[in-house]
Amino acid sequence: MRDLADPKQAEVARRYFKTGPGEYGEGDQFLGIRVPVTRKVAAEHRDLPLSDVAVLLASSWHEERLLALLIMVRQYSRGDVAQRETLFRLYLRHTKHINNWDLVDTSAEFIIGPHLPPKERVRLTSLARSHSVWERRIAVLATRHYIKQGEFDDTLCIARLLLKDDHDLIHKAVGWMLREIGDRDRAVEETFLQQHVRTMPRTMLRYAIEKFPERLRQSYLKA
Repeated sequence: MRDLADPKQAEVARRYFKTGPGEYGEGDQFLGIRVPVTRKVAAEHRDLPLSDVAVLLASSWHEERLLALLIMVRQYSRGDVAQRETLFRLYLRHTKHINNWDLVDTSAEFIIGPHLPPKERVRLTSLARSHSVWERRIAVLATRHYIKQGEFDDTLCIARLLLKDDHDLIHKAVGWMLREIGDRDRAVEETFLQQHVRTMPRTMLRYAIEKFPERLRQSYLKA
């Protein structure tokens, strides 16, 4: 990974992922490796021992943490029950290192989502109530796994918990998942929107209704 570093691309990444003072990615460090290249490295090292994956996951370099998560996703998809449990626990122990939206979005639905049977999804509620914006985003994105199975209740539950969240990245995540529900069942999404359109953050609403016909979209924006 160090050999693949590109200082010019690293500077672009620092701006894109908001690493300046007071921004959500403050202080994050980048090698300057594009995502397709990192995915290729992950494929080549998909059987990396978990002890080494854990070292990558704790790295100060963003792309090395992403590499760890991509390997974990691959290993989880092919693992047995014991291996999946180990990966799940490793993930939750390292949420402080899963600390930007791309790291969450490429991993939560593939490790946290599928690992929790219905009776254990209260864990998502705990994450949604975390002081960490990244744990709250993990809670939202994990439910994308259930949306793809045609199950919407967990997403709607988390969305209700986060209606008053003050972070733009949560507004976007919840709106995105509501849109995902609407792609499969517009009536379910609209029922939620009709209940909360006047109180939900505007960014959340805009993301949720992005694919609506223009006249319907405008009616929600004017509600």
